[in-house]
Amino acid sequence: MTTVTERGTHRELREHVAALHAELTRYGLVTWTAGNVSGRVPGEDLFVIKGSGVSYDELTWEGITVCDLDGNVVDGVKAPSSDTAAHAYVYRHRADVGGQVHTHSPYAAAWAARGEEIPCVLTAMADEFGGPIPVGPFALIGDDSIGQGVVATLKDSRSPAVLMQNHGVFTVGRDAKAAVKAAVMTEDVARTVHLSRQLGEPIPIAQADIDSLYARYQNVYGQR
Repeated sequence: MTTVTERGTHRELREHVAALHAELTRYGLVTWTAGNVSGRVPGEDLFVIKGSGVSYDELTWEGITVCDLDGNVVDGVKAPSSDTAAHAYVYRHRADVGGQVHTHSPYAAAWAARGEEIPCVLTAMADEFGGPIPVGPFALIGDDSIGQGVVATLKDSRSPAVLMQNHGVFTVGRDAKAAVKAAVMTEDVARTVHLSRQLGEPIPIAQADIDSLYARYQNVYGQR
């Protein structure tokens, strides 16, 4: 699937996506070379994604490969991530998605291993996810099965994250940075809700309050 030449196209985006991988290691979301960030090329049917098995310590823009929306390499000498077909499927079917992240972050992956959604019991969850973080079906790596599961699971959810059963976290965002933020927040709330359950049953937040919190955070919070 790789080309034998490096033309250096979309270098600015490739540099940006390469740099965002440092956030995955900073927040302890990945181990060794697992995980990836991808970003859609604005205005083109292309996206960029981390090369398969490339070390985070050695990752530069040249370790980010440019692919079309069928997952075919169009520029770069690194074979793209084994999740490329899944990312491509999401980009083809979700025009609003400009970035994606995949991690095996430990607390969130522990929920995924149980096939259990993370209930919305924290205001931070209501803010970012607009409800529980759902669980997607088990799917093997290598084709677009995971992408199909991500799209189907998030179809009726406000969550930018899905826990793929027995696998890990997949997040989407308006751009790659937003998807990284969602991945960081997923692990944070997965850990906190797990700790809460060691003490007793967490108190659910009423749906009307979830809706209010989500609307405020998405439309009012921060600098506008």
